[in-house]
Parts: sequence; C-alpha cells; structure tokens
Amino acid sequence: MTVPAPRTSPLAGLGVTTPVLAAPMAGGATTAALVTAAAHAGGLGFLAAGYKTAEQLRTQVAEVRAATQVFGVNLFAPSPLAVDPAAYRRYAAALRPLAQRYQVELPPEPVEDDDDWEQKLELLRRAPVPVVSFTFAIPPRPVIDSLRSAGSVVAQTVTNAAEARAATDAGVDALVVQGWAAGAHSGTLTPSRFPEPVPLAELVAMVRADSGLPVVAAGGLAAPAQVAAAIHAGAAAVMVGTALLRTDESGASAVHRAAIADPASRPTVLTRAFTGRPARGIRNQFIDEFDAIAPPGYPAVHYLTSPVRKAAAAAGDAGAVHLWAGTGYQQAAAGPAADVLRALAGAS
Repeated sequence: MTVPAPRTSPLAGLGVTTPVLAAPMAGGATTAALVTAAAHAGGLGFLAAGYKTAEQLRTQVAEVRAATQVFGVNLFAPSPLAVDPAAYRRYAAALRPLAQRYQVELPPEPVEDDDDWEQKLELLRRAPVPVVSFTFAIPPRPVIDSLRSAGSVVAQTVTNAAEARAATDAGVDALVVQGWAAGAHSGTLTPSRFPEPVPLAELVAMVRADSGLPVVAAGGLAAPAQVAAAIHAGAAAVMVGTALLRTDESGASAVHRAAIADPASRPTVLTRAFTGRPARGIRNQFIDEFDAIAPPGYPAVHYLTSPVRKAAAAAGDAGAVHLWAGTGYQQAAAGPAADVLRALAGAS
C-alpha cells in the first residue's frame, strides 16, 4: 500500500521546534506552569479541560496566555457509556466499607454530565487558542469547522486505524495516535473494550498508511530511543505525560509522585475500576479488590469512586487512589520539565 503524502504539519506554523509535546493530564497534573515550560523548551503543551468548568478553563487559559502564545487545549468530547443500574448499585455496595473508612458519602444514583461541553466550546470560539484537541469521541463536523474557522488547529485522539479514518473524514487537521501503553484514560472511541496491544511505532505506521494527516504519537514513551522510533515510523512529533509527572511544574499529588518514584511500585495495568472507562495505572490494592467487579459506565463510575479517591490522596494512601501511569513510568525523571522534554528529544 502506498503511504499518503503527509500534509504540512500544523505545528510548524506555531513555531514548534522540539518534537516532544506535553500531554494534557486531567485532574490536576497538568498546570499552567507545565504548559508554559513546554513552550519555552521549543515544544507545545496542552491544558487539560477535563473535569474543569468553563470558567476554570478560562482562568487557566489566561494564565498561560500571559506567558506564551504556543499552547493547546484538550476537551473530553461527550461519549457517555451508560452504566447498568443494578451493576452500579452492586459496585456502590462493594465500595461502601472503604467510603465509611474515609467518612465520605457515595452518590446514591449514577451521576451523568457532559463536562460543561457547550460552554467550553463557546469559550474557545470566542477566544481561540492555537490548538484544540479532542478525546473520547469525534465531535460533529460543524463543531470542528467552527473551531477551524476561528483559527484553531484541530486534532483528534485515536487508538486505531479505523478511528483515524473516521477522524480524517470528519475534517480534523491532525491525529494524536495513542498507543495502549499510555497512562491514564485511553482515548478509545469504543470504551466497552480495551485497546489492542499494538506497539506504538507499528500503530503510527498503520495510521500513516491510511491517512495523510500529520500524526503525533503518544503512549508509553519514556526514553529518547522510543521517541526516535515513533518519529522514524512517521510521526511529526510525540506527546508525553507520565514522563512529566515528577517534574518541578507538575501538579501531581504527593502520593502519585511518590508511587512513580518508588522502585518497589508494581507494573501498570488497564482497568475500569476507577472510572468505568479503560485507563492505565500502577496496580494497587484498589485494583486488586475491585477490578473484576467494576462495571463499564462513564462518567457514572468516575463520580462514584471520586470521593474515596480524593480522600485517599489527601491521606497519602497509595492503595486506594488512581495512580495513572504509562508502562515506562519508572524512567520518569525529576527536575525542570523543559530539561525532561529536551532530553527525550535528544535522539530524534
């Protein structure tokens, strides 16, 4: 099969000179300082809009804009995965002893929302940012067109060639090709199934064989040789998240940082136990106890377990909190984020 000639990378027009970008990490790990550090390193960082209100996002965008004009914003596109009510009640009952230990209340009924979707879109239309990326679902074409008309480059997270074809047909400018080794949530468009364990360089080559769109590779990248392999496979750039969790600018919790740095921490696994959607984290007691019984269902399961996870993090209990991490987490280094990003780009 002939590989399509790639379109000119939209990153070139943004002044990006370092092919290692900072991934959006929702829940607090990505900070304005981390995004700014990525820009100052010659790359580009993405603010994570997930779990924020539109007003919180507005504030963080303003903070980044005061320091750089080279950044992106990532949105969770609505992709509800309905939870079975009976399965939800069974899971809530199983979690109740843990909730009682932490003296927190669990939602009695499934909580569903769209993560302030329309309000965030309106914000980004009125005050465009250089890049907008989507995860969890491909937005309708009018949404993509409206953001492109406002001047934003639009990127879509995909996890296989079929998703890449759908995103290409929807009119996006670039693809973020996320491999199964990625930490935190998988961007799969079929969250009832786990992503296939295809090596990232192979996945990039598969997508490039179908699409002429520029590709940013993501997932499990922890060493310069891995970055170089992804770029050799056809990626215009790569995106890293776990590699930045121990940096000075990271907003990761103390318990999360400690687990990433602990050589005794266990391997990572894909699980639905925390949010009802496939996500990769360091295996711990919570996963051991609840993985087999956690039902699919997002965001309902996320909201169900959230009180326990927040209390566990505050208490420093690594056994009951989500420790999102990619497969190469033990190579994550401490220090300034710019130094980490430049080091990863060293062999590219």
